[in-house]
This record gives sequence, C-alpha cells and structure tokens, in this order.
Amino acid sequence: MANQEDIFKKVVSHAKEYGYVVQSSEIYDGLSAVYDYAQNGAELKKNIREYWWRAMVQLNGNIVGIDAAIFMHPTTWKASGHVDAFNDPLIDNKDSKKRYRADVLVEDHTAKIEAKIEKEVAKAAKRFGDAFDKEQFLATSPRVVAYREKIDTILKRLGRSLENEDLADVKALIEELEIACPLSGSKNWTDVKQFNLMFGTKLGASADSAMDLYLRPETAQGIFVNFLNVQKTGRMKIPFGIAQTGKAFRNEIVARQFIFRMREFEQMEMQFFIKPGTQQQWYETWKQNRMKWHLSLGMGNENYRFHDHEKLAHYADAATDIEFKFPFGFKELEGIHSRTDFDLGAHEKYSGKKLQYFDPEMNESYVPYVIETSIGLDRMFLAIFSHSLREEELENGTTRTVLKLPAVLAPTKAAVLPLVKKDGLPELAHQIIDALKWDFNVIYDEKDAVGRRYRRQDANGTPFCVTVDHQSLEDQTVTIRHRDNMEQQRVAISEVGEIIAREVDMKTWLMEMA
Repeated sequence: MANQEDIFKKVVSHAKEYGYVVQSSEIYDGLSAVYDYAQNGAELKKNIREYWWRAMVQLNGNIVGIDAAIFMHPTTWKASGHVDAFNDPLIDNKDSKKRYRADVLVEDHTAKIEAKIEKEVAKAAKRFGDAFDKEQFLATSPRVVAYREKIDTILKRLGRSLENEDLADVKALIEELEIACPLSGSKNWTDVKQFNLMFGTKLGASADSAMDLYLRPETAQGIFVNFLNVQKTGRMKIPFGIAQTGKAFRNEIVARQFIFRMREFEQMEMQFFIKPGTQQQWYETWKQNRMKWHLSLGMGNENYRFHDHEKLAHYADAATDIEFKFPFGFKELEGIHSRTDFDLGAHEKYSGKKLQYFDPEMNESYVPYVIETSIGLDRMFLAIFSHSLREEELENGTTRTVLKLPAVLAPTKAAVLPLVKKDGLPELAHQIIDALKWDFNVIYDEKDAVGRRYRRQDANGTPFCVTVDHQSLEDQTVTIRHRDNMEQQRVAISEVGEIIAREVDMKTWLMEMA
C-alpha cells in the first residue's frame, strides 16, 4: 500500500509543480477539500468537458444541452428527496476524535482484500509466465475465490443495512471486521449517525424576509424542472436527452484523496427521457455507449470495470458505476442509473404542473422514464492525470518524468523552441507560433539547454516540441519531437500544423467510439 501512497503523493505534487491543481486560498493556509485549477489544469479540464460535450450533444441529434442556475426554488430539493434522504452515515472514533464515513471505512477494508487478490495474480503471473490465464486463475484459485466471496458478503451486508437504515448493523459490521481508525489504530467507535450533505444559504436583502436556499448538490434537477421547456421549444420527440455540465456542492465531512472527493465539484450529466417499459434496453445501451467513450481515450480496458449497485437509490430500478483504477484502487468514475419516473413524477406532485409527454404514436400522455449518465469532471481529470504520470528509465541509464496525457486533451499541444536566443531563431519561432495559434494552444520556450526544455515539456504533458535551428533559416524545415516515444523527424514548417492536427483532432479520437 505504501507504494500506492507514494505514487499518489507524486501525482499531487506534480499537479501543483506544473500548474495543474493547487490548494484554494493557499496564501491563507488553504481551505480543506477545495482546490483551484491553475493555468494548465484549467485547459485540461476545459478539453475534457469539450470531449464529453462533443460526444454527448454534438454527435447525437436527439440530445441537447442546457445551463441551469445553481440556485433553485427550495421545494425542488423537497421533491427530489434531498431534504429528507441526502445523508451520509458517519462514525466517530472516540480516541482520535476523527470522523469517518462508515460505508467508506468498510469499502476501504474490502479494497485491502482486493489488493491481496492483485498480489496473488502478480505472483501467479510470475510463476506461469506466458502460459498464465488470468481469467481462469481468478475463477479457480481457492484463495482468490475465498477473498472474492468475503468481499461480496461484506458489501451485500453493508448495502442491505444502509437500504434498511439499520445503522446499528453498520456499526456491528465495522466492529466484526475489526476496522481500526486509520489515524490512531483505535477500534473504539461511536454509534453511526446520518448527516445531511447540503449547504444551506439565504436569498434576500434582510434577515426577516430572506428565503432559505440550498446550493445544488447535483445538476440533474435543473434538467428535470426544465423538461417541458426544452421538449416544447425544441419540438423534441421521445427518446431524447438533455445534457448539462456545471458546479455542484456537498458538505462532505470526509472529503479526501485530493480532487477525488471535494466540497465544490463539477458534474457532466445527461438525462435521457424514454417510454416507460423500454428502460432495460436503454440502460444497457447507455452502459455500452459510455464505456466506449472512456475507452476511446486509450487508457486501457484493464483499468475500467462495471460495478452494479447492491443498494439502489430510492428512485432507481437499476444502477451501475464505471469504476477506474486510481492509484488508491478501483473507484467510481461515472454512474449510469435507470431513474424510472421518480423525478418528473415528484416535481409534478410538488409543483402542481403537468410534466408529461404526449406520444402521437400511442395517442396518449405519460410521465417519461429516465436513464441518467453522470460523471464527475474532477474525477475524470484525476483519472487521466494519475494514469498519465510516468517515471521512465531511458537507454542511457537516466530517467525522465513524463505526463503521457491523451494528446487530444493535453493543455498545450506544442512548444516551439529556438535552439539559441540569437541569429534570428527566436523571430522564426514566433512566426511559427503566430501561424499555429489559430488552431492549437502553443507556447514559446527559450530558457535552458534544449534537452532540459524537452524534459520540462515531457513533464508538462506537451505532445510535441518543434525546434528551430540554423538550418531552419536556410530551408524552412524544423525538428519535430514526439513526447511519447521521443522520436524526432525533420519536416517542412508548412507541414507542422498538419502533423499536430493528426494527433490531437477530437474527430479522430471520437471516431474510436464507432
């Protein structure tokens, strides 16, 4: 585990050192679990958002996007169930005085058992070499099967207890598993209690007349309350979807793991409205569609898996997570939920307004069912960033730190480097930048020896370095260097834009989904 912790520490420090993510209000010692995206982080985040929006909205003729307000009428959250049921089960350790999410303590315990399975697999792979069949080993190794059964038993019991709000059994489970406080090692726990996660605020000029409001804990409700506005103005026919990206806020008591769990975060959600009775088919369709989107970024099939929910939310009849292998194990990256007609039905009841669709084929009106896809933009950022950060041993015995971001998402697509700061080379480099900047985010870098500049751009995730030398003045050619394999080629200046475009064009990457 220490090794995983070390890897994660490197991710956090690299994100800060290279202008990706920094602590919010750092000069005032920061604010817990709140982060700012610096110059490179803002670009990477924007590119991820755009990659999602293109795939979800631009490529689907029956999906449109909206941008709903963060403030919503307070009855919205009564209708959605958040006022009464948006809680986390919390437990305090009496000795360390630290507070934890009870379900996370149990999940972390099962993650340790998962790590034992990984160790068994690694040992067997070493023992059997090329003849190793991972699937067969996982299915037949008595030790692995026993570990897997243990995990399933624990998670099923946790899910059942949370669903039944049997908090005493959640505490009993923690005690039976002998889970200790990660900080003190103490097993002296309080009872488990529920804690509502919504941030409260007020709207109005005076304390007497101010209305109690909440900062939205999710972006989905902005879509539901706008269902009829969009359907009518867009003349949308079922099935159709409404997509949105935006900030949401949760008063996470146990916010941790850098930007994985924050109090202010961004979601990318799409609600797909369908005819009742077709939800199973559309649920499967969107599971496959979303996994294809993830895999199009080339981060490896083995790093993703579906995890079906044992405990379903009050509104769902099916739910799964797409989990990604972060440095701290497989964790939720995206949720796909069959939400039935709960949301529109609840808003219809609380608002007194009909939220129905008239189906001309059936000649009747009904409240549509919904399939939701919801992904955390910050978590996606962390998945990409942590997966891309590598330490590589080179043939000459040295090592390099390289951030192998998918080129389509990299904040800076190319750095243009004059070999020396004289003889007209900087001027030609700036001419190249002036030509490229219309299509790509490019930068100029003249400080230090060219080898050191290459290393700096590798660590920054820049896919290409374009070096201008004395020969460039004579024949209008430059050296273009590829980040991932460090190969260099001599090309005409006029071809540079085309070479970059081939690697970074969103169309090319998104076509991997087809």
